[in-house]
Amino acid sequence: MTEVPFEIIGLDHIVLRVRDMKLMVNFYCEVLGCIPEREVEELGLVQLRAGSSLIDLVDCLKELGLRGGPAAIPSIKGGSMDHFCLRIQDFNKKQLITHLISAGVQLDEFGMRYGADGIGPSIYLYDPEENMIELKG
Repeated sequence: MTEVPFEIIGLDHIVLRVRDMKLMVNFYCEVLGCIPEREVEELGLVQLRAGSSLIDLVDCLKELGLRGGPAAIPSIKGGSMDHFCLRIQDFNKKQLITHLISAGVQLDEFGMRYGADGIGPSIYLYDPEENMIELKG
């Protein structure tokens, strides 16, 4: 096996191509607690701080988004990403579900799942453009 000349220390960012930037920024900031960090309007890019990582939102109808082809169609499942997982602190199932339901978030199943830090509680949910997100304690 060839020696790899570097070490992966974590995920830097993910990029989501979006149809409704305002709706998506509101969801990720107001519902999930991300912090707006940077916007490049001419490219259609908004970068949100999610702990030590970034979630980049790219408008499908602006320069960067147009490079990726047509926007995903929400009613058609598929694509190369199944979901992404955000590690959270203070995982209180009752409070978490109450918060998400009050924000009108579509929830999926709760369970104990394995991740980078071992087994812990998690819940699947969907953002407004039907990307699946896992919140994991």
